[in-house]
This record gives sequence, C-alpha cells and structure tokens, in this order.
Amino acid sequence: MAELRFASILGTGHYAPEKILSNADLEKMVDTSDEWIRTRTGIATRHIASASETTSDLCVKAAEKALEAAGKTIDDIDFILVATASPDYVVPSTACMVQDKMGAKHAGAMDISAGCSGYIYAVACASNMVKAGMYDNVLVIGAEILSRLVDWQDRSTCILFGDGAGAAVIGQVDEGYGLLASELGSDGSLGKILNIPASGVAEPVTHRAIDSKRIYIHMEGSEVFKAAVRHMGQTTLSTLEKAGITKEDINMFIAHQANDRIIQSLAKKLSIPSDRMYVNVDRYGNTSAASVGIALDEAVRAGLVKHGDYVVLTGFGAGLTWGCDVLRWM
Repeated sequence: MAELRFASILGTGHYAPEKILSNADLEKMVDTSDEWIRTRTGIATRHIASASETTSDLCVKAAEKALEAAGKTIDDIDFILVATASPDYVVPSTACMVQDKMGAKHAGAMDISAGCSGYIYAVACASNMVKAGMYDNVLVIGAEILSRLVDWQDRSTCILFGDGAGAAVIGQVDEGYGLLASELGSDGSLGKILNIPASGVAEPVTHRAIDSKRIYIHMEGSEVFKAAVRHMGQTTLSTLEKAGITKEDINMFIAHQANDRIIQSLAKKLSIPSDRMYVNVDRYGNTSAASVGIALDEAVRAGLVKHGDYVVLTGFGAGLTWGCDVLRWM
C-alpha cells in the first residue's frame, strides 16, 4: 500500500465579470434601497456575467490564474473538479466543458453539486485524491452565474447574488503542511428552505413552472441564517479538533460570503478577531460556490496568508450542506 502523501493548495486565482451592478442600480429595478440592502446584507455591489459568458468561461479565466500562481500548465492537471449550482448544462458537466476549453487532454472531470459549500467540498475531495496517490495535480474551481437563476422582481433574493469564479491547483507538499483535516455535512430534510423548485425530473421546467416563477431561487432567509451560523460554527470547531489546533491558532478565517450579518455572527460565536478574517461580500455579493475561492485568492495576493499559517475555510449552502477545511499553508 502506498504511503499517504500530504496535499495542499499550490496556487489560487479568481475571475469576476466586468459588469458591476450597484445598489443604486437595483433601486431602479425593484422596490429596495441602498440603505436597506447594506443594513441587512452588507452588500454594495455585485458582478454580473455578460449574455455571452457561460459558467465554464468564468472557470477557465480563474483557472488560468491559478495555474500561473502554482507554476503549472494545463498539461500537469490530472483531474478537474467544478463546484457549481449554475452549470452550463445538466448534461454534460461544466467540468467537461472546462476540460475541453483548456485542452486538458489527459484529465478526468466532474461537477460537484453542494450549493455554496461546493468549494469546501471540492478542496477536501481533491486534497484526498492527491494524498492517496490517485492523482498528482487536481484543478478545483467554484463558479456561478446565479444572476440567471434569480427573479429580478423579488427583492428578497435578487439583491444577494453575484457571478464569479475562484480556482485552486492542489498538489503534493511537504510533510506537516496542506489539508490537516476536513469535515463535510448535510441535512436533506431542510432542502426546501433553499432551492430551485422546478429544475429537474422531480419537477420539470414547464410553462406553468415558468409562469409561477418556480424556475428561480427560493430561499427562506431567516431559517437559512440560523442554520448557517449553527452548522458553520459547529463544523469549524469539530474540524479544528480533528486538526489538533484551536481557534486561537487560526491565522486566516474565510467563511462563505453570503451575508455580512451571518459572517459577523459566526465570528462572534467563534471569537475570531476581525484582523484574522477576510470579508469581501460588500463587493461581490453571494457568489455561492465561488465565494470562498474568490476571497482566498484575494487574501493570498494581498499577502495576508503566509508560509506556515493556519487557514480555515468554512461554508454552508443548499442541500442543506456545510463543511470546513483546515490547512497549514505551504
């Protein structure tokens, strides 16, 4: 049996579409205000994909930056994992679209459907693929174009979401570094509080579904808020224990950028000081599976993550799903 290896993120990248939609723009579209949005969510702007852009296009642009940062080429990639709730198609996978567009001739590819927790899930899966010796280099991407899945007349949801992609290359590292522990959880019994009702074989897209707007994101905000804080808090503490460190050891804490009130409530619950957190929800909104990857890349490029640092990534999303990855940065 092959000896277990150590695996970590070798390089990160992100991409956000050029178009920026401000709260002032939304005031002209729906019954809302800049003050109302900022007070309840902390969001000021969000990026919106152009009509010609697909989720796989966003993936490619983020992935190219991650490859460059890692000092790798697409020929080095053995497998591609794309976490998304807004795929190019139901079939084939968005990961296969990325594989084709990037010319990753020898790479396997698949999508992960874990909502906003997708990047956390993908990093855990990719790292364990490398640890086990199954692959040497895995490309992980969280990407979304949720602007096409929201009802722009529903102020409870359309103000929240933005488009973007965050990517990472995961490969072998020295002993003692990389993914120290991870935990992935779910509760399908609460799936209906955050979903797209008419989106599959259980409830196909029909004229009736379109007319009743069941093809758009449905969210029971207060219930999602409570579940997010509870589960991200619990899974973070549990994963830290598995990793053999405490919350006081954390150098950089990045939670899913859903809503600033959720992030701050979680930070208070875990006693994480603001200088050890990275928050960018004000500029991007909720980019679902892309949010942690985008925030991590910005933090790394800003020099806020250094060799030997303990980095905690945690997320929560539709499913319901949640998860946490604890890494020692290489």
